[in-house]
Amino acid sequence: MNTIQPESSISEPLEAGLYIVATPIGNLGDITLRAVDVLSRCDRIACEDTRVTGKLLKHLGISKPMSRYDDHASDARRAELLEAMRSQAIALVSDAGTPLVSDPGYRLVNKAREAGIQVTTIPGACAVVAGLTLSGLPNDRFLFAGFLPVRDKARREVLDELATINSTLIFYETGPRLVKSLLAIDELLPRREIAVAREVTKLHEECRRGSAQDLIDHYTANPAKGEIVLLIGPPQAGGEPGNPDELLLEALETLKPSQAAAHVSRATGMDRKELYARAMELKRS
Repeated sequence: MNTIQPESSISEPLEAGLYIVATPIGNLGDITLRAVDVLSRCDRIACEDTRVTGKLLKHLGISKPMSRYDDHASDARRAELLEAMRSQAIALVSDAGTPLVSDPGYRLVNKAREAGIQVTTIPGACAVVAGLTLSGLPNDRFLFAGFLPVRDKARREVLDELATINSTLIFYETGPRLVKSLLAIDELLPRREIAVAREVTKLHEECRRGSAQDLIDHYTANPAKGEIVLLIGPPQAGGEPGNPDELLLEALETLKPSQAAAHVSRATGMDRKELYARAMELKRS
């Protein structure tokens, strides 16, 4: 049985190594006691933006040297941090939430482990999990796929690739791109239950759920602001989507058999080849 570890004395130095520290995604009250302890006792903080992290440290009453580290950091900066970890405790933070989850840090952690440097994680807020819990969509299986691509063709390719996965799909999105993504979902993943969680843990937190078209109508009239978690329920999450033959016949009114099979496969999760064979039969009858 797990037991709660006693808090370390603030006078004790941290062991040398890399400490992955999750920070709040909005509400500063979500900082953990362990995160405050590590940030107070580390030798240096590697952060995505020193201005953002500086505000958090000021709120916590902590003063520490900071080094900028983001996805554009040079190999030389990474090597310098790795060398420092051999004798110092280096904390890694992102602007908000858990580092490495669509935030900088993967290369640094990977290289640290390869070098035999101790890596410790201090878990905390994560928008992916927070959005999932708010949505009420099935959470026994979910797939987080980062940000959807900016370009329409690439966005469609990603949605098409993930369409038949029997899990709730989770993406990060921005306000200006939200409606475009919802339009693509409405076309490529019809009949799915969708949720938009935005400004999670902040004053104007909201989670709106419905069909893609419902959400398109709402966010066209009320443009979204802030950071967004976009969730797509799995095929048939809302119950039986309808008879496959009926869905195929409806799709065949405007689509070729191969396109109709793909369309129904995205909606139901059924095998595309089997649906294509059935579509050909229906087309001939």
